[in-house]
Amino acid sequence: MLKTILAISGKPGLYRLSSHAKNMLIVESLMDHKKIPAHAKDKVTSLGDIAIYTEEGEAPLHEVLTSVKEKENGQTLSFSPAKASADELRAYFAEILPNFDRERVYPSDIRKLLNWYNLLIQAGINDFTPAEEEQTEDAGAQPEATSAEEAAN
Repeated sequence: MLKTILAISGKPGLYRLSSHAKNMLIVESLMDHKKIPAHAKDKVTSLGDIAIYTEEGEAPLHEVLTSVKEKENGQTLSFSPAKASADELRAYFAEILPNFDRERVYPSDIRKLLNWYNLLIQAGINDFTPAEEEQTEDAGAQPEATSAEEAAN
């Protein structure tokens, strides 16, 4: 799901990929559902490609968002990231991802991630599992059905 959700540098909010056009993408805002073009010159990043630095390497964004969702019981944040101090943001993030790299993950990164979480929840997007994992789970169920069919024959 996160592969089709995009962040565009210089534009507020998050966008859902609608379609492709020549030298641009057509995206739909998650906030007001307006469709706009994202040109080749715009820096467009899929949320599925983002990871958070940890002491051991990197944690995919979907894992971090899932941790926030579990902490907040699937609701929007219980505080405003925009009004939180740097220490409050770091303390909250330490509860979500205890081993995050405190030197390379800045309070502005945490604030942006938490704002993204709120936008996704408000837009009704609360399944952060990557599509590849969903397909793997579905594919894992198929051989069992085939085995059951063979056993029945």
